[in-house]
Amino acid sequence: MTEIQQPGQRLLSLDFFRGAIMVLLALEAAGFYEIMYETQGGWFWQQFFHHPWNGLRFWDLIQPGFMFIAGTAMAFSLTKQWSQGKSWNETFVKMLKRCGWLFFWGVLNYAVRRDGLSFELWNVLTQLSFTLLVAFLIFNWSFYAQFAFSIGLLVLTEVLYRFTNVPGFDQPFTDQHNFGNYVDLILMNKINGGGWVAINCIPTAAHTIWGALAGKLLMREVDASVKVKMLIGFGLAGLAIGYAMDWTITPIIKRIATSSFTIASGGWCLLALAVCYWWIDVRDHKKYLSFFTIVGMNPIFIYLFFEIVGHRWFNGYVGAITNGLMSMINTPEYLMLIITSLVIFGLEWGMCYFLYRKRIFFKL
Repeated sequence: MTEIQQPGQRLLSLDFFRGAIMVLLALEAAGFYEIMYETQGGWFWQQFFHHPWNGLRFWDLIQPGFMFIAGTAMAFSLTKQWSQGKSWNETFVKMLKRCGWLFFWGVLNYAVRRDGLSFELWNVLTQLSFTLLVAFLIFNWSFYAQFAFSIGLLVLTEVLYRFTNVPGFDQPFTDQHNFGNYVDLILMNKINGGGWVAINCIPTAAHTIWGALAGKLLMREVDASVKVKMLIGFGLAGLAIGYAMDWTITPIIKRIATSSFTIASGGWCLLALAVCYWWIDVRDHKKYLSFFTIVGMNPIFIYLFFEIVGHRWFNGYVGAITNGLMSMINTPEYLMLIITSLVIFGLEWGMCYFLYRKRIFFKL
């Protein structure tokens, strides 16, 4: 079957991919995974938390997936804009504004604290503001040039961590003593207690670049089966290389986005896209996806809502109501907590549904 992807044509698999990520993030913000892990325990629920250091869990793939699919969506958007006659300069200005707003909201997300204002660059939106701009600037390069550039970013990351040798920060893969921590001291005058570093945006720019390349592939006038095979082939190669590096020269560490982590997680993203594209757009299984795609239509709105409004007010307010009502009928505490988190999530999904029905889409 030969498939020709028109510039303005949407792929439902992209909306589903993005929506699934946002649903997972919304459930996390509602406290669902924490409650389930505390009450149920086990390997399965542990997968919804970041690995403490060297290793890879399911939750470590959420941010790479977010940045990867942003690159894929960008490929479709730019192709559509240029087909409509917009110039490169016009789209560049638009991208600059978008990245500026992403950076602003990313900083604002953690800026207001009870003890005052805080300046932090660890948020996914601040990271995405950098990776999107990089991916845009090289978007018109050849496939091989873009791929080589992305590998160059990973080599740069290796060099910075291994060979800068800053006193006190000369242990490449040791928490609180690596080059990323040193840069954070310069940029923010503090080090993240969880080990996250701002220069993660350098290696993870590869995720957005690879996402854009995948988007170009999906728009090619070739048989759909060829596209799926290529996505799977590159994905498996990423897994093989990433895990081989983890076993030999560079540990997989999500918190400092080591090159092995970036490659392995990029492999998982490619495989996930291949499965979604094959199942939804090729095999035409498009029923029952609206639960996810409705959320995926307003990703920035819902992310900012549960990160800013949810954590600071909404979750506590809803919890006071639901827990108060359920305590009247002697509901077990663990069940009360689970129901409250699902109610919070349900109300947030309802907001997205309302916006969807009103055709209101917040875009940066």
